[in-house]
Amino acid sequence: MPSPNLPDVVLWSIPAFVLLTVVEIVSVRIHPDPEGAAAGYDAKDAATSVTMGLGSLVFDALWKIPIVAVYTLVYELTPLRVPVHWWTILLMLLAQDFFYYWSHRGHHVIRILWACHVVHHSSRKFNLTTALRQPWTTLTVWPFYLPLIACGVHPAALAFCSSANLVYQFWIHTERIDKMWRPYEFVFNTPSHHRVHHASQGGYLDRNFGGILIVWDRLFGSWVPEVERPVFGLTKNIDTYNPLRVATHEYAAIAKDLKAASGWRERAGRVFRGPGWQPAPATAPGTPPKVTEGAA
Repeated sequence: MPSPNLPDVVLWSIPAFVLLTVVEIVSVRIHPDPEGAAAGYDAKDAATSVTMGLGSLVFDALWKIPIVAVYTLVYELTPLRVPVHWWTILLMLLAQDFFYYWSHRGHHVIRILWACHVVHHSSRKFNLTTALRQPWTTLTVWPFYLPLIACGVHPAALAFCSSANLVYQFWIHTERIDKMWRPYEFVFNTPSHHRVHHASQGGYLDRNFGGILIVWDRLFGSWVPEVERPVFGLTKNIDTYNPLRVATHEYAAIAKDLKAASGWRERAGRVFRGPGWQPAPATAPGTPPKVTEGAA
């Protein structure tokens, strides 16, 4: 099957990105948030986000070379073929969004994957430029979509669906839109849902992973409504506007932890367990086991 002729939706959306960002900045200036300085824009923070976005375009172009090679190989080996029609595009968008949910969730609960995704959460602001704060090491994402290629989805069609998902998520990075029409909020990802996702409060951590649809979170138990105002950023913020440090700080932290680890079990935990995982404290020889309340 020849490569489908699908538009580059990200490229076509750039003027809208710029226009919406200008509108948001003007809105913040005319009607500043009464909640205080945490809202709105910071020039250095916004510049860092834009720089991270531009850098991601360069690095993504490099990562595409081995990824497209693997996808093409799998596509050529599978006997299945999904034709590209308007209705199959809708089905592929739905399937891509499903696998995006699991990719996104995995990048929050496995530390080596979080080292990539943490870049997107590193800003203490939440505005449209935050959507541009993208990682430079997205080589960790491609395995999650292999089932689609194996089912006969053309790599170019997958790229189109992934781009459409990314474009949709641009507008939900804002504090200027409150909760929306309830039926829409029930099905689709919205600024309210995504503010929860970017928050650092305990009750909001690792929630609302959906891309276009929020129903995946409702189905798989990761949905939480926005109740209190989110505090954006990381549980341990990095206090830097240096793009290189933003892109690599968690990898450096993993390397430091691996160097200090006491054995291979701890090393594996530091890489493949959750971002906040700590090894169990060593028990001194002869120390009686701790009896918890209610134990037999």
